[in-house]
Amino acid sequence: MVTVWLRVAVTVLLRFWFSFGSNEWYQKSPSPKIAQVQALDLLVAVLQRQLFTHTPTLDADGNSSASPSSVSSEQAVAIDSCTPIMEFVPPSFSNDNRDMGIIQVFALSQGLEYWARGFGGEMASLAMHPHFPATEIPWSWTKIKFWDVSIWIKIWEEEIERSKSTEEERQLQANNRDFNLQFEYANNSIKTSKYNFFTFLPLNLFEQFQRIANAYFLFLLILQLIPQISSLAWFTTVVPLVLVLAVSGVKDAIDDFNRHKSDKHVNNRPVQVLINGMLKEQKWMNVQVGDIIKLENNNFVTADLLLLSSSEPHSLTYIETAELDGETNLKVKQALTVTAELGEDLQKLTEFNGEIRCEAPNNKLDKFTGTLTLRGEKYALDNEKMLLRGCTIRNTEWCFGLVIYAGPDTKLMQNSGKTTFKRTSIDRLMNVLVLVIFAFLALMCLILAIGNGIWEHDKGYYFQVYLPWAEGVNSASYSGFLMFWSYVIILNTVVPISLYVSVEIIRLGNSFYIDWDRKMYYPLNDTPAQARTTTLNEELGQIKYIFSDKTGTLTQNIMCFNKCSINGKSYGDVYDTSGQRIEINENTEKVDFSYNPLADPKFAFYDHSLVEAVKLNDVATHRFFRLLSLCHTVMPEEKKEGNLVYQAQSPDEGALVTAARNFGFVFRARTPETITVVEMGETKVYKLLAILDFNNVRKRMSVIVQSPEGDLTLYCKGADTILYELLNSSCNFLKEKTTEHLNEFAGEGLRTLVVAYKNLDKDYFQDWIRRHHEASTALEGREDKLSELYEEIEKDLMWVIGAVQNMAVLAVPWHLHREPSAGEWFYFNSAVAGLTSSVLFSKLLGATAIEDKLQDGVPQTIETLAKANIKIWVLTGDKQETAVNIGYSCNLLNDDMEDVFIIDGSTSDDVLTELRNARKKMKPDSFLDSDEINIQFEKSSKNLKILPDEQANGVYGLVITGHSLAYALEGNLELELVRTACMCKVVICCRVTPLQKAQVVELVKKYKKAVTLAIGDGANDVSMIKTAHIGVGISGQEGMQAVLSSDFSFAQFRYLQRLLLVHGRWSYIRMCKFLKYFFYKNFAFTLVHFWYGFFSGFSAQTVYDEWFITLYNLVYTSLPVLGMSLFDQDVDDRWSMLFPQLYVPGQQNLYFNKVVFVKCMLQGIYSSLILFFIPYGAMYNSMRSDGKAIADYQSFALMAQTCLLIVVSVQIGLDTSYWTVVNQFFIWGSLSVYFAITFTMYSDGMYLIFTAAFPFVGTARNTLSQPNVWLAIFLSITLCVLPVVGFRFLKAQLKPTPSDKVLLKIKEAKKRPPPPSPKRRLRRTSTRRSGYAFSHQHGFGALIMSGRNMRPKSPFATTGTFSPNSDKHKHKGL
Repeated sequence: MVTVWLRVAVTVLLRFWFSFGSNEWYQKSPSPKIAQVQALDLLVAVLQRQLFTHTPTLDADGNSSASPSSVSSEQAVAIDSCTPIMEFVPPSFSNDNRDMGIIQVFALSQGLEYWARGFGGEMASLAMHPHFPATEIPWSWTKIKFWDVSIWIKIWEEEIERSKSTEEERQLQANNRDFNLQFEYANNSIKTSKYNFFTFLPLNLFEQFQRIANAYFLFLLILQLIPQISSLAWFTTVVPLVLVLAVSGVKDAIDDFNRHKSDKHVNNRPVQVLINGMLKEQKWMNVQVGDIIKLENNNFVTADLLLLSSSEPHSLTYIETAELDGETNLKVKQALTVTAELGEDLQKLTEFNGEIRCEAPNNKLDKFTGTLTLRGEKYALDNEKMLLRGCTIRNTEWCFGLVIYAGPDTKLMQNSGKTTFKRTSIDRLMNVLVLVIFAFLALMCLILAIGNGIWEHDKGYYFQVYLPWAEGVNSASYSGFLMFWSYVIILNTVVPISLYVSVEIIRLGNSFYIDWDRKMYYPLNDTPAQARTTTLNEELGQIKYIFSDKTGTLTQNIMCFNKCSINGKSYGDVYDTSGQRIEINENTEKVDFSYNPLADPKFAFYDHSLVEAVKLNDVATHRFFRLLSLCHTVMPEEKKEGNLVYQAQSPDEGALVTAARNFGFVFRARTPETITVVEMGETKVYKLLAILDFNNVRKRMSVIVQSPEGDLTLYCKGADTILYELLNSSCNFLKEKTTEHLNEFAGEGLRTLVVAYKNLDKDYFQDWIRRHHEASTALEGREDKLSELYEEIEKDLMWVIGAVQNMAVLAVPWHLHREPSAGEWFYFNSAVAGLTSSVLFSKLLGATAIEDKLQDGVPQTIETLAKANIKIWVLTGDKQETAVNIGYSCNLLNDDMEDVFIIDGSTSDDVLTELRNARKKMKPDSFLDSDEINIQFEKSSKNLKILPDEQANGVYGLVITGHSLAYALEGNLELELVRTACMCKVVICCRVTPLQKAQVVELVKKYKKAVTLAIGDGANDVSMIKTAHIGVGISGQEGMQAVLSSDFSFAQFRYLQRLLLVHGRWSYIRMCKFLKYFFYKNFAFTLVHFWYGFFSGFSAQTVYDEWFITLYNLVYTSLPVLGMSLFDQDVDDRWSMLFPQLYVPGQQNLYFNKVVFVKCMLQGIYSSLILFFIPYGAMYNSMRSDGKAIADYQSFALMAQTCLLIVVSVQIGLDTSYWTVVNQFFIWGSLSVYFAITFTMYSDGMYLIFTAAFPFVGTARNTLSQPNVWLAIFLSITLCVLPVVGFRFLKAQLKPTPSDKVLLKIKEAKKRPPPPSPKRRLRRTSTRRSGYAFSHQHGFGALIMSGRNMRPKSPFATTGTFSPNSDKHKHKGL
């Protein structure tokens, strides 16, 4: 930090020195930039030498005089090899300073980068800041923008980043904090807050004065302090300004306080740290690099750790990385053998002093390189030995790890992105409009000032006897100059400061509505919806793109065995007595598994016919579940007898093994050579001969086992498209039936697998296993050889149960004296074919269907959001097949689409070709030279371009893999990606990293004029949540990182439609109505002063009473507009959800934009003309009924302000769509308060008490008692309101908007009884299938066969404890 301050200070000194320096230096220097860099290096080096004792001193020859240990030979070579540049030294450095060694340092400035880095300094890669102009030489003091605060902030931020980014290699020692502290590595504390106690006031005020209006009002306050031009009291600006700053400051303080609380919660989590030979409980934030910590099962990983040892065999550790990459399958990490020996021996762990050298902190989740040096030996480190922050320890009793990266240096935080200050599109528009208003204000003031100069020159100069010029004014032009600033003060109400107070109140109120909404409350875990920020509500009503995570956001992370197909029969559906399929709900009777004491009590199944088939000893059913209990890589854990816990690499695989367990085939234990299964109460030990593991190419796995009877069997499960190619041709009949079932399962969004088995000949297997051993030990082509062997033994799978059995099927019909059916003939013929082709009996057993449980209401929510013209992109770390399957499950993808493009190119050219082919199919005209976008890009420069929306010739989807996405996000392809993807209705990006998620969101923000929303639940979603305009976190899950970084949070994805279609749309409409009305009423109010200037000699005389000016925005008109902005709704929440089309105008920004603002401005100008000239004409030479004149200034002012207030009250009545008691009270109450205050302030009593303050004595009772005055008021109201009413009526009749049409439908629908709720379709079929109950990576087969992850055999694993066919458990129907 000292170095950072030093560098900033040196930068300033250098600029100052350059401004007075000699030009010779620049002329002799190779380039001005080099000269600046060299000079900066020089000054920093000199100051560092004085400040830091470890910096070497250079002698007269330019050599280091430091001790030998302080300078490496490499550094010495670097210093000696530097070319002196003495001729470039300024003359002022040529004499006295030479003895100090400064010139020598300067001469070596080109080598300082390596030199400074070598001595641990942070001054590497020194360069001048680009924020100071460096084009003109010599430097001039006037060219240096020292007064620009933004420059200093940019310098400070860049120096901080520079100090963080100079680390190129990390070096640390275990259990040596003193050694590690010298590198100043970050500790493990996390900071998401913006302020602290000391910085809050200056930083918050600085942020608030970046808002143009606040700076403008500060400027007005300064003007009002000048007596010559002040036409209003200074406190009229101070009080509102302080109020605005206070309200915004308190809100920001509350938000930041909540961030502090969240940070404190995370930083204060306990963890066990090894200190002085003892495990001591420390807070997370106190953990430092080099510490050894102990983690236990289900603990979050504290920092990025090097795994040292664990409770598992061979120091394996199982982790879940859902928070990092969205994958729910378990991954396994293994420690080095040399550290695994440490175990949990605290003495050995304390004495461990290994030294780590590794890469600098980075965001690559799948990459780590480093070395461990221990007792003189070096050991390679890679990502397989790292436990990253954000992971969770699973199925591992304990493990020890060495902290490598902590806090902000962890890979999780490196992927989190920067917290940016988010502003709504309306905020940005308002800034532009405020500038327009300022220009309009300056124009009006200029006109009035010129008018004043002309009037004073022509008339005022000769009228000074009656109206003398102010002191110091000696010319008409000077008078006009002063009047310009006087009118700036008077007319400043075109942008009233109360506008911003009201905006904050409206946003706060609408945020409370979200917090209080019971329909967004999730009772199961007591989680309400929460608006974590109060500044983005109306942005919720303009969302065009939603970027959603999959795991934990769309799904529940729960896999359930839902249905299956066995030997051509489908199981899982429930039918009533009439044979009609019924929908399964919480009232449906579950299958009773009480006969099985080893069953999982959480497992639920509803089709009783399947358990009956099991109990009837159906051969095919038994084989089916036997396969599921044997063909997997699951690890069992049984700490207490009967209490089985499965450790599955994939949740799909765990669901299949659990299903087999409940149906009587209990996987109990495994060793590297055996698998123990309790089959229908009988314990059987199968010999495990081989595991043919899963990978992404094979898409299947097989096991070869030997039964206790000595039979050799290969069991296989995998994707239907893959296994069907391996089946014997005789399987066609059963294949067709199974395919029908697969289509039905896929149509319901289930994840499907096909299962088959094959009996093996012993002699053939012995030959195959010999060749398998040779292939597995081959040095070249090992993978290809193994794949060939796997395919050889897996092919020719058959459906035949046994040729003899199937040939006997004809005996039954012949015995019953009937003709055999087609199916029976088919079995017979196939059996004959099977006997002639092979003596091995095999069978296609059927298929499984697993439900990846979606969160409740996800398909309906997505369907509703699609009707609102919102495009949904799914960004997931999951694999392609799973992501696509979920896409179909939740109605993102469907078979009615024209096409779903798969982008999986492995090179940049391949990706480009695939993207262009997709775009060509969707819109062939987009490649023509006449295409609008092509023309735009040919004409425009290379600057940022906004792409207009393009319409495809149908409905399409796009799926792109993370590898291809990496190419597509490159500069030359990103435009092609965004054009192609944005034409699709749905985009699914799979296998993406957290950083890629943020890059995709940023890409759409860059090229599309659209509001984006990102929603997720894990730490891997934080980056995109921060990047999007709106970030939504799903709370209630294990991790809370996404919620802590979000703007809004709730517990279920289905609440998103209510957040957008109800709260978002209402907030947007309310804010738009508020702004339109506010600008209108203030233009109408302020421009009356402008017209009055032409009749008052341009003297900056106000029309209204000063008290009316003060109270107009604060009292008289504030509550009615707040009432409308907090309670108004065009339709209620039910109709908002039923008609999502109402959301579209917000996306198109139709309710408030520049055109609408101009209309408000013109309406305000028109109203101001009416409000000035009607009262002026009515008062001109008019008489009271008693003959006395009322044509005086005070009567005119009272009449004008009364007309104004009634007109704006009627206008807000026209703008209000939803009337409540509150609205009525605010409008009528404000009018009543106006008349009460007016009659009170203009009374005789107030005049006698405060004579100077209330000069309008008696005006109210004298003026408002006259009928002609009220007639003029009525005329003013009619002329102001009638055009508005007429325009709205004609527009709705002649040119209705889509919103008007929907509102008309709603009015008609309200008159009819509500239609019955549509019944859910119970079944749909699909031609696509997905079947991947495997992990996303290579399976655990090799690990299991090696035995490295095996514990000693469980004492309970060899005992059978039940029999389903015993009298106690016999089925009632048997």
